[in-house]
Amino acid sequence: MNDMHFVSTKSNLQVSIEEAIFGGTAPDGGLYVPSVIPEIDLDDFKTMDNYQEFSTQFLSPYFVNSVIKNNLECIVNESLNFDVILNEIDTGKQPLSMLELFHGPTAAFKDFGARFLSSIMKAINQESGNSKINTILVATSGDTGGAVASAFHNQPGFHVVILFPKGRVSPRQQHQLTCWGDNVTSIAVEGEFDDCQRLVKAAFNEDQVIDQNLCSANSINIGRLLPQATYYAWSSMQYFKTHNKETNFVIPTGNLGNAFACFIAKKMGFPIGKIVFSTNANKTITDFIESSIWEPRNTIPTLASAMDVGNPSNMETIFSLS
Repeated sequence: MNDMHFVSTKSNLQVSIEEAIFGGTAPDGGLYVPSVIPEIDLDDFKTMDNYQEFSTQFLSPYFVNSVIKNNLECIVNESLNFDVILNEIDTGKQPLSMLELFHGPTAAFKDFGARFLSSIMKAINQESGNSKINTILVATSGDTGGAVASAFHNQPGFHVVILFPKGRVSPRQQHQLTCWGDNVTSIAVEGEFDDCQRLVKAAFNEDQVIDQNLCSANSINIGRLLPQATYYAWSSMQYFKTHNKETNFVIPTGNLGNAFACFIAKKMGFPIGKIVFSTNANKTITDFIESSIWEPRNTIPTLASAMDVGNPSNMETIFSLS
């Protein structure tokens, strides 16, 4: 593939991967998605037993026009440097596996996207000579903020501001959100996750300060979603080589970013069958699948706070693939 651009889900606006990553959201309020999902030849991936090598090959088509294309391998090795474990469970029936994505520094799957985003933003700044201070603005319902804080903590040229719903995260999550200091600021917001997300979107609609660049590290940023797609592609290939079958994934989901990453891997041609969403009392997605009517609503607080999203932003990206 010799050309790759990123387009807004709301218009024909077309930008580079660097603009998509640092912009987070498009000026028209849309989200950036690849202009085309590259189709792969499975034979190119069958002999790869190293996750970092596999991920570099997977991501390369999306960065073919990027200033960091020659540094992609180093970025992947630096950021995705922890285990991805496909743990087979003996049920005595059909093969069942648990994909372990909690071996990163904050024990959340968000470490994959956050660490990759941090590394690639740093590399783009170095290659482009950008001298602006980058403020990473994050809304979190639990684990995103901790992963982003860990990834960007004390990274020169970056400030992090985390908005989380007051009283709606667990004590351990709140500690992980607020323990950093230095270039990380965490703010408890009266309300729910959707209110935090609304504040972030409003900030992006304001005119930006001349010497500041406002960036998103939520799952609406394509720079976070692409590396998350690698572990779905990787695990589906491991399963396929062992069982000669497609993998069906059951994905707990809130804002639908992790699910969209799985759709990317499937659409590229990796051996993925069904993608099943697991939700809690926040049934916006479930009701849509049953009725075909998209009706966002207020969030219902549950014990699974990271899944408490009544208006999942990334449904817009999934619509773009259909």
